[in-house]
Amino acid sequence: MKELQSIVEATAEAEERGMETLLATVVQVEGSAYRRPGAHLLVTEEGPRAGSISGGCLERDLFERARVLARAGLPALVTYNTSDDDIIFGTGAGCRGVVRILVERPGCDGRPDPVAFIKECLARRCRGILATVCQADGAVAAACGDRLLLHQGGDATDDIRDADLRSQIARDAEDALTLSRSATKTYSLASGRVDVFFDVIRPPASLVVCGAGRDAFPLVRLARELGWHVVVVDWRPALATRDRFPWAHEVVLAAPEALPKRVRLDGDAAALVMTHNYLQDRALLAQLLPSPVRYIGMLGPRDRTHELLLELQGEGMPWDDAQAARVYAPVGLDIGAEEPEAIALAILAEIQAVLADRPGGSLRHRAGPIHLEIKPEEPTGEGPWVETQSVCRVSAP
Repeated sequence: MKELQSIVEATAEAEERGMETLLATVVQVEGSAYRRPGAHLLVTEEGPRAGSISGGCLERDLFERARVLARAGLPALVTYNTSDDDIIFGTGAGCRGVVRILVERPGCDGRPDPVAFIKECLARRCRGILATVCQADGAVAAACGDRLLLHQGGDATDDIRDADLRSQIARDAEDALTLSRSATKTYSLASGRVDVFFDVIRPPASLVVCGAGRDAFPLVRLARELGWHVVVVDWRPALATRDRFPWAHEVVLAAPEALPKRVRLDGDAAALVMTHNYLQDRALLAQLLPSPVRYIGMLGPRDRTHELLLELQGEGMPWDDAQAARVYAPVGLDIGAEEPEAIALAILAEIQAVLADRPGGSLRHRAGPIHLEIKPEEPTGEGPWVETQSVCRVSAP
């Protein structure tokens, strides 16, 4: 999520300096690639400014192409094929695969502006869908760069001329938003076919740190560096201050009982309880268990957390296995952490794994590829979803 924040900030800076910007988005990948569909890169007249589309091997070449494309002003699809021998393309890419990148000038000629849309999603901390035509074949009323924008709980805006195609894309955009999964879909029309990339824009992960002791400093600082939205909560006025936590987005002075009213607790949030006070931890756990937060981390031994859960149950607060399964104690991955900075790393790594539905083990022990690969489905216009990792094969430029 930090990449999107950086792109929004770099765009604003470029506009202040009167510089043109180009946005490059990875829309299709086949085989191995450093970045997956949905990766973004902002390019200005001075070169790449924010984000990335590879490990650095494609950026320089894309910048040269972008300067030519900028003069045309129209969105264009750039294809890199390193599946045979990447040396012949001069990119030096270490991966072997096909990468297709949409390059466009944001907001050009009154088109829906993807950067403005991303900015709004981040400001509202809500999900959104950028449904963009990346290729159109035949006599269809659609062109590369046409798109539909959909906010969570909002109305769609678009510049798609074909009413039937617009209806299908709008319906699938709702599905993509519900699944929170980027995807590429091919629509077969009477006069041709259209490939559309559904890019899910997610707000930054939210971390609620309950406890404003010194051991929270590296945790809050590192979480902010990751681009997460960080909230520190404590009931002690001397500790819950902005001066102590300049890295936090919010510092909230509140008792545990007021937590749900003062802090946003949703399904994209993780909460960490680290007050070092048994009674306060119990009160906080009583508020967090019924909430929809994905992760509840409890600092301290396993037995201590078990006692807290049993006490809550004995006091008339029932909890089920699904709620208890969201409680992590001891908190953090087993990396041998001893000092506060290493402990913070272990905790944030575990939270990242949970939010990404990953086990948090070493990649060397993962069976199969890092990114799930699914074979392309035959286009039907009403067919099943195709994961972004599965795309139609393209030829070398």
